[in-house]
Amino acid sequence: MSIPFIDLKTQYKQVEESVKKGIEGVLEHGAYIMGPEISGLEATLAEFSNVSHAVGCSSGTDALMMALMAQNIGPGDAVFTTPFTFIATAEVVALLGATPVFVDVDPVTFNIDADDLRRKIRDVKENRSDLKPKGVISVDIFGQPADYDVIQPLAQNSGLFLIVDAAQSFGATYKGKPVCSFGDMACTSFFPAKPLGCYGDGGMVFCHSDETYKLLTSIRVHGMGVEKYDNDRLGLTARLDSMQAAVLQAKFEIFPDEIAKRQIVADRYAELLSGIDGLTPPSVPEGNVSVWAQYCVLARDTEHRTEIMGRLAEASIPSVIYYPKPLHLQKAFDSLGYSMGDFPVSEDLASRIFALPMHPYLAAEDQETIAQVIKG
Repeated sequence: MSIPFIDLKTQYKQVEESVKKGIEGVLEHGAYIMGPEISGLEATLAEFSNVSHAVGCSSGTDALMMALMAQNIGPGDAVFTTPFTFIATAEVVALLGATPVFVDVDPVTFNIDADDLRRKIRDVKENRSDLKPKGVISVDIFGQPADYDVIQPLAQNSGLFLIVDAAQSFGATYKGKPVCSFGDMACTSFFPAKPLGCYGDGGMVFCHSDETYKLLTSIRVHGMGVEKYDNDRLGLTARLDSMQAAVLQAKFEIFPDEIAKRQIVADRYAELLSGIDGLTPPSVPEGNVSVWAQYCVLARDTEHRTEIMGRLAEASIPSVIYYPKPLHLQKAFDSLGYSMGDFPVSEDLASRIFALPMHPYLAAEDQETIAQVIKG
């Protein structure tokens, strides 16, 4: 029997009763859209994230879109972000008519490189009269927090807003503080495979400002004003379903315990994989806690990765490449004019990285099997 990449079935056994009770509650009251489960979940997760407000929405992508719309982003605006991420991070910028300006990543954490961010901001200000620098979207890739001690003041001192893309990192902490407490806003995803996932699509935006909160709640429902059929601005249909909120409430009950179990699994991987020739396990800076949305290692080169992944496949062990092609090389962003060699760290990572099975219920013997297969 193959080792599951993410084991949602085992997780469901832990929360089955609470999930069913929550869904039955929704069926009883019949408020399937924006029912009482939404405000309850928002209050719980806002407190967990140490912020004033949380706004549930229909996906992590819509969370990012809402955050940018709250900042009035549009044509002629430049938003700085990483090319080593899922397309949604930069896609929402382009969909609003603004321009994503890519910044290379750190070779150890795989998150946005603060030094390169500083260079790119300066370059746009000095050489791109067609663009106005407006904001930064940092990405906590694979559950690892970005370097907020540097990135947050850099954005503020440059007159830019900071949006934290915590789609993979909800529950992670940076020097003891929840990642969603950083920035002007933070956005997460509740896609089923995320550390805290629902049984469909869902997302959330976190903020400290009362004014921003009012904007987000308006944007979420077609730009609605005080009255239902007053429309103060253009908005989205980005509401979170009551049933998904009920599922998230049930799963949040075990979430802190699952974060602790993920650390055990990650530590065990680090021990088992250390010393394997040509293989580099991930590392987390001291004082930070990753939620290990994925456990990604680096092979020596592309050929070495192909060899290892082939052996894993033969042993019915799944592995996945996150991400095989950086965004600056994607056809969707051809118009930006980037080419191979523009972001060497991101390109190098894409050529060597691959992810191993990772979830809170991964057994020690399964990890030992994975390590033995990798060793060959």
